[in-house]
Parts: sequence; structure tokens; C-alpha cells
Amino acid sequence: MAEAMKQVVAGMLTGIERYNPENLPTLERYVEIQSRENAYDLEANLAVLKLYQFNPHKFNIEITSQILLKALTNFPHTDFILCKCLLNEQKLQEEPINQIIYLADVLEQCDFEVFWTRVHSMPELTQKIMGFLDSIRKFVCHVVE
Repeated sequence: MAEAMKQVVAGMLTGIERYNPENLPTLERYVEIQSRENAYDLEANLAVLKLYQFNPHKFNIEITSQILLKALTNFPHTDFILCKCLLNEQKLQEEPINQIIYLADVLEQCDFEVFWTRVHSMPELTQKIMGFLDSIRKFVCHVVE
């Protein structure tokens, strides 16, 4: 399903269509598919966040949280920072976005004990992201190596 949706979304992200707010429901569904099927498409996720910037009344905190968590799974790449930069200061303070940012900070500081304690204390935050814990384990192994 993710691969088929990727083809549809790729067409939406070309030219001016990238900024068409009518594409937002499809792009949001694609984020949910990525979460369920352990797929990842940074370009599509950035497009969603950019559309939220242009259309703040359509902002969806659940989708934004999933995008940020998916970006965390791609550490040590800078995807998380790219996504975070598309959010204004007010959004960064909202729950659970502020919790995700905290997780990213402690992960970047390699404070893995704090990271795992926090993740296990709020399993509802990451349970929608298939393969989240395994992706973080791979990052930890990469750092430790």
C-alpha cells in the first residue's frame, strides 16, 4: 500500500501542486500509512508541514507528531531538524510535540538511559509508529560502534 501511495504522492509534489491545500487529506493519509507500514518519505512529510504553515487552521497535531517521530527513526540524519524548523514556537510548546523534541534532544546527547526511560513511561506516544523502537536501537548501535 505504501509503495502505491508513494507514486500518487510523488505526482502531487511536483510544481505548484505541492502547495495545493486540497492535497492535504491525501498527504495526511500517506503519513498514517508510513507509520503503519514502517515506510518513510521525508519529501512528502515536509510538504505536509509546509502546507500547515500556509494553512494554520488545518494543522493536525497527531499527523505532525507522527512526522516528527518518523524523522527520529532516521537519526543520525538531519530530517528531524528539517521538520522541526517548519513549526512555529507555539506549536513546539504543545503536547506531545514538546515531548518528542525532548526525546530528540536526549537522543542527540546520547543520553540513552533517559531516552529509554521516557519512551517506556509513555508508550502511547510511539505505539503508532511501526518499527520505532528498532530504528532507535539501530541508531544507538551505530553511535556505540
